[in-house]
Amino acid sequence: MIQTPYLLFLGDAPDQLSAKVAQGIKDWRPENAVGQLRMANCGASVGLADLTLAEAKAAGAKTLVIGVANRGGVISPAWKDVLIAALAMGFDIASGLHNLLRDENDLVAAAGVNGRSLFDVRIPTVAYPIANGKKRMGKRCLAVGTDCSVGKMYTGLAMDAEMQRRGMKSTFRPTGQTGILITGGGVPLDAVIADFMAGAVEYLTPDNDADHWDHIEGQGSLFHVSYSGVTMALIHGGQPDALVLAHEPTRAHMRGLPDYKQPSLAELRDLSLKVARIANPECKVIGVSVNTQNIAADKYETYLAEIEAEMGLPTVDPFRQGAGRLVDALAEI
Repeated sequence: MIQTPYLLFLGDAPDQLSAKVAQGIKDWRPENAVGQLRMANCGASVGLADLTLAEAKAAGAKTLVIGVANRGGVISPAWKDVLIAALAMGFDIASGLHNLLRDENDLVAAAGVNGRSLFDVRIPTVAYPIANGKKRMGKRCLAVGTDCSVGKMYTGLAMDAEMQRRGMKSTFRPTGQTGILITGGGVPLDAVIADFMAGAVEYLTPDNDADHWDHIEGQGSLFHVSYSGVTMALIHGGQPDALVLAHEPTRAHMRGLPDYKQPSLAELRDLSLKVARIANPECKVIGVSVNTQNIAADKYETYLAEIEAEMGLPTVDPFRQGAGRLVDALAEI
């Protein structure tokens, strides 16, 4: 069990998007974070107090969480002095990177000497089955994106929180490192062997009450040549009844792929529905979720209205405005 509260380690994250793990924890479980620890050349902040290891320990932090999601998911050699010092001061360390803590001999040795624990949340802990495609009771909603890191997880969390507020039956189903650290469980889908990914999603979203909604954490994008496989597994394993289109409109190209432009929302709608209806012929697109954090406060509502008129779907920024209209759309299915 990963102990809370956390000290969120941003390391040398070059930009805000690279700190999305820390940002997600701060936004959705602020009670679990006492502060942030940034190195001198860090280009990100999640708006928490900057603390030293000693200050965080005095504030009650028990686990240093690596809050960085860099390309390739690697533990930077530049972080090592801080991580080893944290273990010596009595912190556990948790990470969702592909580069596992347990594979770093110096960290393993420091943890052993100091009696501390290393938590790699991106390790599957279940022998997942191969997907069988059988229809399950209950309903499922999945956010699909024009790109990676556009707000799919935030959409699912916001919709689940709104349904819980209304007394509706709802569960958020994490499929990535940030969601797992926020909720304490889930499936690290991009670390599951490819043949078993869709089966892992079936396992994660079992039979449920007919009026219960699972909000499956979205990953990747069908249009992202690096990460489309995990999206496909979510769509076929999840058999969603409802899709929400997720978009970040200010990017010049796909994340990490300067030669690839983002698709339009219409292209995302058409391809996602075609793929989803292989597993669930009744699947519908019910709304659009737009991450407007990089659009000025006096302009984002106009932009959302333009998208709504273009797509003919309720269009919101669920973090700025709440997910009420998206939940209303689910009620019509």
